[in-house]
Amino acid sequence: MPQVAILDDYAGVALKLADWSPVRELAEITVFDRHLSQAEAPEALRPFAVLCTLRERMALPRTLIERLPNLKLITVVGRSLPNLDIAAAAERGVLVAHSNFAHPRFAAVRDATPELAWGLLIATVRNLAEEHRRMREGAWQTTTGMTLHGKTLGLLGLGRVGRRMAQYAKAFGMEVIAWSQNLTDEAATAAGARRVEKAALFAQSDVVSIHVVLSERTRALVGAGEFALMKPDAFLINTSRGPIVDEQALISALTGDRIAGAGLDVFDAEPLAAEHPLRTLPNVTLTPHLGYVTREMLGAFYADTVEAVLAWLNGTPVRIANSSMDS
Repeated sequence: MPQVAILDDYAGVALKLADWSPVRELAEITVFDRHLSQAEAPEALRPFAVLCTLRERMALPRTLIERLPNLKLITVVGRSLPNLDIAAAAERGVLVAHSNFAHPRFAAVRDATPELAWGLLIATVRNLAEEHRRMREGAWQTTTGMTLHGKTLGLLGLGRVGRRMAQYAKAFGMEVIAWSQNLTDEAATAAGARRVEKAALFAQSDVVSIHVVLSERTRALVGAGEFALMKPDAFLINTSRGPIVDEQALISALTGDRIAGAGLDVFDAEPLAAEHPLRTLPNVTLTPHLGYVTREMLGAFYADTVEAVLAWLNGTPVRIANSSMDS
């Protein structure tokens, strides 16, 4: 029987949140509940015909794909996977099946990321993580937070998540400004925001929240120059992708009190290394890439994955990203 691997199921929920029984009738399923390093992955994944990925948790570069002789199908959540070498997969005859976000199962879960982003924003400006830690240790309050009402939220990106953030901000009595490379005055106004130039966004905002997609245009979009423009009592929130922010510049801004703090759900390398300096800074609130990690969202992801794996097992693959290979 073909062997199917479910990768990076940190919470151990993949088999609970979707019905894998039709797949079990045709294949053997193995769940990996921890992240495999690139050094151990070739041996660990060698037997598998199918790899089921969850967002960018597992990188699949050419150097790994070429060492997996049995691999025939990779499933990805979304239309593509940035850390998957799709050309190498095509050359090896490996199909890549993407998700169908237009399916009704995804309609009710699209707010998972903005909800997390807003929660992280509040936790950051009110020092909730630090005070929670102190309460657990038997201590009492030592920090002062910031009131959101009357403050300015700067949205770096005003797509689907950014527009939802603008709605939340209005409910909290905040002014909303926004910038991205292609944002127009009309689109910003329609979303309840005011378009400003990039420099003005960083200079005027009390909180800057990042909601652009990672690309070559946005890599290191926020660096030392942007932090120099920010108010010393302002905060940065990133729930998009780590490399959009120059990590060393961020650490320097945080340790040098250039900004008041940051709330981070994403990082340059994930999982974040145990000894990483961000783990030690008291003015940083950290979460382990939880933006899309809800029972409802993961259930939709895994239902989509089951559908793709089952179609391939039945000889009728669907939603193939490298479609020229789909016969």
